Amino acid sequence: MTISEGVDTMKFVCESDHLNDYLAETKEVNYSDQLISNKIAELFTPAQSDVEKAKVAFEFVRDEVGHSWDIQGRRVTSKASDVLLYKESICYGKSHLLAALLRSQGIPVGFCYQRLTLFDTPEEGFCIHALNAIYVKPLDKWIRLDARGNKEGIDAQFSTEQEKLAFNIREDIGETDYPIIYAQPHPKIIAVLEASTDALEMYKHDLPESL
Repeated sequence: MTISEGVDTMKFVCESDHLNDYLAETKEVNYSDQLISNKIAELFTPAQSDVEKAKVAFEFVRDEVGHSWDIQGRRVTSKASDVLLYKESICYGKSHLLAALLRSQGIPVGFCYQRLTLFDTPEEGFCIHALNAIYVKPLDKWIRLDARGNKEGIDAQFSTEQEKLAFNIREDIGETDYPIIYAQPHPKIIAVLEASTDALEMYKHDLPESL
């Protein structure tokens, strides 16, 4: 379980050898919250497979929670319940919500990160972008999903066969795919969320540039 082959050519390294670590409830992944429990009852049925649940949850977070920069929302949300309540967050909070929804169903979910240019060019700086890795038991593999939210130029989709993420890594200009599947959100991510009061200022100036 330590090494998992990605759906393309990249190999991912699980931070933990224990799948139960990818089911844990935490401050950010608070799936016992009543608001999340209500949404769980709306999204899932006992007849759905794990793959169907993963697709439903992914598309809900991708499409129904606005990305703070896209909607120019200033509210900082981190806990999954707050992301759901206010329906806005940057990729960090959206990854927490997707993890909460699926962990509640016994589906292991981890956190993955990419180093991307903040806007279009290296001169404008870099930032850490968050997405999720989901363990699909029937297929015995991890898949990555990016619930950041689609817009012109970004078309992330659900797939168990070939990654369809929000961003293609441009290694020639210093962008990076980090291979680790973390069991919990990275401490640098939590630190910036806890220290920030304005999501737009955080996005422009305070996102970590590397892990």
